[in-house]
Amino acid sequence: MPAATAQEYAPRVPTVPPAMTHPQKLRALSGIMMGTFVAMLAATIVSSSMPRIVADLGGTQSEFTWVITATLLAQTIATPLWGKFADLFNRKRLVQIALTITVLAAAAAGFAQNATMLIAFRAGQGVGAGGLMALGTVLLTDIVSPRERGRYMGIMGAFMAVSQVGGPLLGGIITDSALGWRWNFFMATPFAIAAALVLQKTLHLPPRPNRVTRIDYLGALLISAGVSLALLWITFAGSQFAWASWQTAAMVGAAAVLLVAAVLVEKVVAEPIIPLHLFANRTFVLAVIASVAVGLALFGTAVFVAQYLQISRGKTPTQSGLLTIPMVVGTLLAAQILGRLITATGRYKAIMVGGGLALLGALIGMSTITEHTHLAIIGVYLFGLGVSIGALMQNLVLAVQNTLSVHEMGSGTSTVAFFRTLGGTIGVSALGAVLTARVAREISDGLAAAGLPADSVVAGVVPNVHTLPEEVRAVVEVAYADGISHIFGLAIPMATIALIATLLIKEIPLGRKSGIEEVLEQ
Repeated sequence: MPAATAQEYAPRVPTVPPAMTHPQKLRALSGIMMGTFVAMLAATIVSSSMPRIVADLGGTQSEFTWVITATLLAQTIATPLWGKFADLFNRKRLVQIALTITVLAAAAAGFAQNATMLIAFRAGQGVGAGGLMALGTVLLTDIVSPRERGRYMGIMGAFMAVSQVGGPLLGGIITDSALGWRWNFFMATPFAIAAALVLQKTLHLPPRPNRVTRIDYLGALLISAGVSLALLWITFAGSQFAWASWQTAAMVGAAAVLLVAAVLVEKVVAEPIIPLHLFANRTFVLAVIASVAVGLALFGTAVFVAQYLQISRGKTPTQSGLLTIPMVVGTLLAAQILGRLITATGRYKAIMVGGGLALLGALIGMSTITEHTHLAIIGVYLFGLGVSIGALMQNLVLAVQNTLSVHEMGSGTSTVAFFRTLGGTIGVSALGAVLTARVAREISDGLAAAGLPADSVVAGVVPNVHTLPEEVRAVVEVAYADGISHIFGLAIPMATIALIATLLIKEIPLGRKSGIEEVLEQ
């Protein structure tokens, strides 16, 4: 047989590209990091201004909670869908779609005329943000091996930290300026355009093997409906109806039926949204438990810090943004230093355990705050919260990714993110409901004790303390300080669960091949 013919019929062995250098990896990841930055900026830029925004729109404390909850709920539901799509379709195109959804929804929120419209547009923003956060982490696995991933997750954490500090600060400045708070929602647009251009130019992935593209629409519908109904019950029980009532029985029963049906569907479909076999993975299960607990303890409390600073301490949105810098500095330092340490040593469990201890200590500290607590002390507690974010969030995902097949990286990664966001959504909903009830009761009791009219504060409406008479303002400040410190205390058991789960995770040596290398070798 001629040589040329022999070569023609010889089996084709995939060629593994030479290892990328650090600058090459950074260029490839630059668009992904910018997309993540846009998602975080669009979410955080309004955090310090939200008390003012809801007050200007005439919203209630319940609606304040729902502005946050709607975003998290939509993100929770969308995250596993984006993750499954990442296993089936072009990941680069998915990131571009998620980026477009995020920015358009954020811009639409700038035209909201009432709290209901704001809640709806923020929900749309959550759909896009869920895609950017999930896909960014999945794309990182394509380019970087688990052993090196700590370093690059630290860099991504730095982008997140910059958006966390820059977002609230920029939002506060815009809100206090002549532009007004509506311009907060438009500021992510130029960053999104830049991210889309950089992404198009720098991210080049090899074609992935063709896979079945039958989408589990029924499973997605059942999961979405079941989770949404459960969260609606958590939000309304105790305020709109009693915990022990027919409404509770109906909503909890229906949610349970929907979720059981979802499990049955996920067991039989070819491409489940949440592959149930993942729950046979010990690391995955413990990471899910820790993620739910961290989400509930961290997100469920941190979103109310701005209310404490602005209502109990009388700070402006700009000052409120500045006072949260310690939390961002903690996140930035932990992500950078600990990420490099993981890459250098290959060890990650001790770092996660340390993050669990930092979270527990910070929540215990925040549960003691009053309207007179020194701001420097609060800064220390917020720094501890930041350290826990940097030590836990991405490393729980890293521990799971290290045990997953390259073909289930999207669904596995997004499922961990799904449960973390679910925990955060439950935390915001449940703790927000507790805060609403407690603040209303304490304001009522405080006004009565001071001999002030009961209608000195409009019931349920988020107050602007700068417009209240001094004696009424004092009652409101005390009520919000007590209520917010109380919900930090309620989150302590969740932090304890997260710590125990990280202690039980078995450390597995980190792999040294990227997702692209694994695909090309198959």
